[in-house]
Amino acid sequence: TFTVEEAVEAIGFGKFHILLFLIMGSTGVAEAMEIMLIAVVSPLIRCEWQLQDWQVALVTTMVFFGYMVFSLVLGLLADRYGRWKILLLSFLWAAYFSLLTSFAPSYVWFVFLRAMVGGGVSGHAQGREENKQFIAIYSCSNPFLSLGKVFWLAGSLLIIGLASVVNPTIGWRWLIRIASIPGILLILVFKFIPESARYNVSTGNTGAALATLQRIARMNGVAMPEGQLREPAKERRGRFKDLIHPKYLRTTLQIWIIW
Repeated sequence: TFTVEEAVEAIGFGKFHILLFLIMGSTGVAEAMEIMLIAVVSPLIRCEWQLQDWQVALVTTMVFFGYMVFSLVLGLLADRYGRWKILLLSFLWAAYFSLLTSFAPSYVWFVFLRAMVGGGVSGHAQGREENKQFIAIYSCSNPFLSLGKVFWLAGSLLIIGLASVVNPTIGWRWLIRIASIPGILLILVFKFIPESARYNVSTGNTGAALATLQRIARMNGVAMPEGQLREPAKERRGRFKDLIHPKYLRTTLQIWIIW
């Protein structure tokens, strides 16, 4: 018998992981564009709707408020229904509300819709972090983990470059529509992204987990380990109150402050 971790080690790093890295890294481009969008749109909506400073600042605050609230909700849903479904839902959600934002008739609607976009974008992390861990298994010094930061930088530079061209010509509403395109395009490649084998095993669906591992092995051109995939000993799932347990409280607070 063998576990998911043992199969992953045996399969090694190959074509599958490079393609997965490019797809999941591209979510960083889409996320950066949606988050940085407010910085290049705020001066224009300030003039259009005669906003005060606090009203402009509230737009950014509400984006991250939506991100904070829905990251908790989507995280719980991802644990229950799977990473793939929640990742797809988050992209559909973010793209839908981003497009709606471009038709916002008033400031109040604009703030609400951008908060919804923030909620959708928060779901991107559910799949991206899962696959970062998946790639990280092979080597702590894997250069792909560091290169992943380039995608966020690329998205930030792209939205700023687009704004310098689009804002003075066809306006900020078209900038928002163009910025939603990367997220829409990523939806088209979702069939390539498999559900987490670790998640499938944890829910007792070893057949699906095995199919995923076999698919990865074929793409990498290597053989699967011999034997049958077995479930590891079940452990109690983590709970939120564990974060504030005396044993982990100091670490929890330190991580929160750093973030």
